[in-house]
Amino acid sequence: MTEQIDWPALRAAARAAMGRAYAPYSGFPVGAAALVDDGRTITGCNVENASYGVGLCAECSLVSALHGEGKATAAPQLVAVAVVDRNGDPLMPCGRCRQLLWEQGGAALLLETVRGVLPMTEVLPDAFGPDDLLRR
Repeated sequence: MTEQIDWPALRAAARAAMGRAYAPYSGFPVGAAALVDDGRTITGCNVENASYGVGLCAECSLVSALHGEGKATAAPQLVAVAVVDRNGDPLMPCGRCRQLLWEQGGAALLLETVRGVLPMTEVLPDAFGPDDLLRR
């Protein structure tokens, strides 16, 4: 599956989104782009706030775009995600965002990392997800 994904295009879309980031406090703009199972490419960027702890990571913005622009009849799923810094280099999502991505793409979701493209099972081993709620 990873060979069917245009990673350079996904990175370019993430970098374009990074250009729209609102990061006046940290000076660290981040962009994210994802391929969705319905064929769309969606993007997100970080949005900071003077109350530092309530800022939004680029991945949060991405997940919001997934549902805000998706089809109302189906639950769209992320297939591949690229997250980049101001230089267009891959960034590893924080723990909270790894959980968000797992929930929206599952174990098979592919993430471009500094070590290469990895499935979420390697990025967030032993993840807790919706299936765990059904089993317990």
